[in-house]
Amino acid sequence: MKHNILDDIIDFKVEEVKERKSLVPVKLLEKSIYFETPTISLKEYVLRPDKSGIIAEIKRKSPSAGVIHPSVSIERISIGYMQAGASALSVLTDNKFFGGSNEDLNEARKYNFCPILRKEFVIDDYQIIEAKSIGADAILLIASVLTEDKLKTFSEFARSLGLEVLVEVHKQGELYDCLNDVDLVGVNNRNLNTFETSIDTSLNLISHLPGKVVKISESGISDPETVSELKNAGFQGFLIGGSFMKETRPEMACLQFIKALNKLNS
Repeated sequence: MKHNILDDIIDFKVEEVKERKSLVPVKLLEKSIYFETPTISLKEYVLRPDKSGIIAEIKRKSPSAGVIHPSVSIERISIGYMQAGASALSVLTDNKFFGGSNEDLNEARKYNFCPILRKEFVIDDYQIIEAKSIGADAILLIASVLTEDKLKTFSEFARSLGLEVLVEVHKQGELYDCLNDVDLVGVNNRNLNTFETSIDTSLNLISHLPGKVVKISESGISDPETVSELKNAGFQGFLIGGSFMKETRPEMACLQFIKALNKLNS
């Protein structure tokens, strides 16, 4: 079978987590002030009627697009996103492939009282403890890289730490029974093997998603009309990163996007 980008990312993560465990033991992570701090519900904020449902993402680069926005001001962009009316923040913490870091999320936490999703390729429960220690409120679990048992175990463990879980799926074969018990399910319109995107992925899967979960459409969303279409189909949240981050002022792009969206919905 052909080796793809996702395989490369996961192979790297295995080694990275091994190294992190040796440098920063769990006992040290648990000393973080965030272990005592209550988390903010991503699910509730996405559903808030005074918000847009948009989870605005901060990322510097990606394997598909290369460098998107090298000189990121976490303070300016994160505060700007929230002032623009975003429901929550998503922060990439992978360094090698996406140019992010744990410090990015930590800094966003410092300036914002809102839910923050840690966008990471989770393969080990160490990363869940790490997410809590840097101030995340929710974690991403990717169905295509975890078995159903692992998804279930990791979800339960995250919950025990007070973190919410967004499980990302891309096809019907990933809609496991355990998704009925998670907080949010995201449909990634980007195929993580080829990195091509199509909104049809969300539209085709919406009727198969568990009824009670909050439904998020992720990736490839570049105009307010698409959000309206996805909302009419039944999605409640929309994860948008690339189309904001490619602009000189991502937070202003987000503001204009949400204004246009509000106009469409009025």
